[in-house]
This record gives sequence, structure tokens and C-alpha cells, in this order.
Amino acid sequence: NQVQIGRWQTIEIKRGYYIYVGSAFGPGGVKARVSRHFKSDKAERWHIDYLREVTRPKCAWYSHDKKRLEHEWADVLSHLPDISSIAGFGCSDCSCKSHLFYNTKKPELKAFIKAVGYRVKNRVYKKPC
Repeated sequence: NQVQIGRWQTIEIKRGYYIYVGSAFGPGGVKARVSRHFKSDKAERWHIDYLREVTRPKCAWYSHDKKRLEHEWADVLSHLPDISSIAGFGCSDCSCKSHLFYNTKKPELKAFIKAVGYRVKNRVYKKPC
């Protein structure tokens, strides 16, 4: 299964789990941004919107920190075992290698919290994650 990500490129979608990191400093903050990403009927604005055409979100890990954490989170994810990155996805405005990661196994919030060294919140939408 493949999906065209805007004008960026086509990516192969494999069975497994995708982890996307981003920021939410616009109007409505985290709640508005995450709610938008969980909607299936919306305008395609960001890389993640195109991926949503062929995936179903399960949950969101988030922070209300005033600091932009997506770059730190992307770096941490890139060093966790069994997680691979989709080079260039969602990071056209920064120096990160990727903002999208893939794992065949369900990502563990506990392992991520241990790796970042601080508490991260979890919002479940359908099933516990």
C-alpha cells in the first residue's frame, strides 16, 4: 500500500505502528491540533494529513510545555530500539531527519517516558495505547 504525501513523495505503508511528532502552539493548542489529526474528513495541510488517508490513530502522547519538544522527541524516538524513521517526513522546516517513525510492535509510553526523562501525558481515543 502506498500513499502520496502532497508534493513531497510517495511512501510505502506497512502494517504496524506509526508515531508522528509535531507541535501545537496555534489557536486551541494541543486539544485542537490532536482533534484535527483524528478527524478523517479535513483539508490536507500537513504531511500527516495525507498519511491519515490510510491509517487510523489510536492515541496521542502530549505535553503542554511552552518549549517546542517535537525535535527532542524525534531525536529520542530515532534512538529507541526497533523504531525506524521515514526520512524527511514532516520536518521540512527543521533540521530533524524525520518526524515520522515506524515500529512493527505497539510503542510503549513507559519506554518513551524513561528515554525523555519526564512525564508525558496520554490521551486515548479508541483503545488503550
